[in-house]
Amino acid sequence: MCFPYDAKPPIPPIAGAAIDTEDLILTSSDGNEFAAFLARADSPVGPAVVVLPDVRGLFPFYEELAMRFAERGYDSIAIDYFGRSAGVGKRDRDFEFREHIDVTTFEGVKTDVAAAVAYLREAPGNGARHVFTIGFCYGGSSSWAQSANGHGLSGAIGFYGHPTRAGFPQGAKASVDLVTDFEAPILGLMGGADQGIPREEVEKYEAVLQEASRPHEIVTYDGAPHSFFDRGFEEYAEESADAWERVLRFIEHYSTPATA
Repeated sequence: MCFPYDAKPPIPPIAGAAIDTEDLILTSSDGNEFAAFLARADSPVGPAVVVLPDVRGLFPFYEELAMRFAERGYDSIAIDYFGRSAGVGKRDRDFEFREHIDVTTFEGVKTDVAAAVAYLREAPGNGARHVFTIGFCYGGSSSWAQSANGHGLSGAIGFYGHPTRAGFPQGAKASVDLVTDFEAPILGLMGGADQGIPREEVEKYEAVLQEASRPHEIVTYDGAPHSFFDRGFEEYAEESADAWERVLRFIEHYSTPATA
């Protein structure tokens, strides 16, 4: 598991920022209904973000993250993975997510992300808006994979996604094996002391991205563990602040006409 249920993003709210939030039920092209959380900017600046959670699926950490994006002008949707197996209801900290993550598929995530992207683009004037994905752990590698899934993304951001592990979710290739199909730039934010993701695997991913001439930035924070991006890890506040600034710069950079 990536974050504990009561984790919070290490991002200070913007005082006085006006946003609107809403619980949604979205429908994928295969008829699946799944839960999502929308944070809508009061004064949107154009780009939008789809947030992909860790193995728990949708829970408060990701809802709050969507709100932090909306405060900065980015309409954001955090999605759940488990509509096909667990329905669309709210869940508490005792939710047994493992049995549901075990039956979540690559195609299922792909179609659910497509529905979220379509929702963010459906309002008049938004058909060509820049949309980014961001994910953590399981959602980190899933976010990178969306760059190969034909969504017309402007970028895919992953915190400590595993770059060389296949089959998670079911049917997924490893991110490193999808690189030649990537259509959008990649940002990877990794922990140098992540015991589950050896540094050499990250370096292999970066080398393949470089060889394939895919726009990318891979940043490894020396000494930082898996899931360092958490308000509870005060000792990694500097790394978290830097990572958040890189996320915002990445979105801004790949939303401008010169780099779109």
